[in-house]
Amino acid sequence: MNSTESTFPTNSSTVSTDDKTIAIVSYLTLIGFIAAVVMHGSKKTALGSFHLRQSLGLMATSVAMIFVGMVLAFIPIIGWLTGLALWFALIALWFMGVMSAVKGERKPVAVLGEHFQKWFNGAFE
Repeated sequence: MNSTESTFPTNSSTVSTDDKTIAIVSYLTLIGFIAAVVMHGSKKTALGSFHLRQSLGLMATSVAMIFVGMVLAFIPIIGWLTGLALWFALIALWFMGVMSAVKGERKPVAVLGEHFQKWFNGAFE
């Protein structure tokens, strides 16, 4: 068992469809995130809270990457390729989050997921 499994226990067989819906919708653009927050307000669940924090972290990371991309844009070729690689990495993290939500799992996205849970601890409780 790795540290992720012990930190974020889950039992996907007990996850309801509403819980999964909130988790999935949270990753669908800013409007989807806001809709998921509203839905979560009426029925708070651990799965919904977890994925809302993951999604919020990914959105904050994308905003930070916009500023990093502006700087990298001034560095020919190497900067452009680095910026492109960062965006592909962010898309991969987003995909991992969506797949975890679809499965009803509380599995953090690679590299930053556990940090998102710590940084936004208490949000959406």
